[in-house]
Amino acid sequence: MTAQPADVDEGSGRAASGRALRYLRERSGKSLSELAAETRYEKSYLYRLEAGQRLSKLAVMEDLDRYYESGGLLVQLWKVARREVFKDKYKEFMRLEPTATVMHLLTLGIPGLLQTEDVARESLSGAQESQEDAESVEEQVVARVGRQQLLYRRPAPSVRIIIDEYALRRPVPDAKVWREQLTHLIDTAEVPSIVLQVLPFSVGSHHLMDGSLTLLWQEDGTAVAYTEGNGCAELIEDPAAVTRYRLSYGRLRDRALPPPESAGFIRGVLEEQT
Repeated sequence: MTAQPADVDEGSGRAASGRALRYLRERSGKSLSELAAETRYEKSYLYRLEAGQRLSKLAVMEDLDRYYESGGLLVQLWKVARREVFKDKYKEFMRLEPTATVMHLLTLGIPGLLQTEDVARESLSGAQESQEDAESVEEQVVARVGRQQLLYRRPAPSVRIIIDEYALRRPVPDAKVWREQLTHLIDTAEVPSIVLQVLPFSVGSHHLMDGSLTLLWQEDGTAVAYTEGNGCAELIEDPAAVTRYRLSYGRLRDRALPPPESAGFIRGVLEEQT
């Protein structure tokens, strides 16, 4: 078998995924060149996946699962590896997010769950200076976009997202990319399990202006709050504190535009861009 590169943690999810990929390829009797020819993925890219140096997109693992007839094994390993891209302080939140039956979010920017791939890349690449940074950004983009699958699982969670108008007035430099993002928001608002509201500037200042808030409810009724802002993140599990955040969210929900008006507001912003 190919030796594991010295800079890859052999206990990591990416390394485990790479070992599985290498095992399946060798069991099938294929060389990397043959696999590249049959799957149309570049040989160097497939090598880096097997070496645990890259995190693929979900669609790649789905393709390879079908190719090897591995019953979803590679997708499951990808989900483990994806979680490792996020910092430790997010991991407990990420463990709870996929099993939540109800999700309420309030954000000052376009939330990661609703970002297009290009907007995610733009928002994550601000500090990019080297090739290594660029590869790290691509892994974070994969992880962020991959999270969005939880919105469409079955049964789908009940999701309400309040976006501050600020998010809609800070476009990315590429006008086409921004129009695609606004269109994606409008399309998302049509999904039955998702309620999207805009909190307009006319509301004035509010008590959650310094960051984002996420409320998650599990099937057993337990709830947590998760806050982010100014480089800090906190998972709140104390029932009394969670209740206070629920009330804060409810007050802003009542001040936000109703869902139909919110969709119309976003359409208006899109028309301004065109």
